[in-house]
Amino acid sequence: MSEEKSFLERRQEVTERRIGFDRRRGPGHRRSEERRAAEEGEMTDEQFQFLMAIDQYKRENQKPFPTWTEVLEVIAALGYRKVAEPQSLKSFEKPQPISV
Repeated sequence: MSEEKSFLERRQEVTERRIGFDRRRGPGHRRSEERRAAEEGEMTDEQFQFLMAIDQYKRENQKPFPTWTEVLEVIAALGYRKVAEPQSLKSFEKPQPISV
């Protein structure tokens, strides 16, 4: 019985560590609402279409991990073209220190 108890205690510890997953991003690194929803399974039509195109590419080419060049080809095949000036990726920006 003590073996079963120790197993359950260890399992609880693993669960408790998983709860704090968001903290690993560091201070100021929070997911956007769109990204959070997608990671929780609530994708927009555009995200779902991209996911399905990548999946189709992987199946047709028997490649479980396409290169970034291949991902760019899939994006272009979906009709995306660069028409705007580059913008920063706000989710990767480090917070600016507050000066007093």
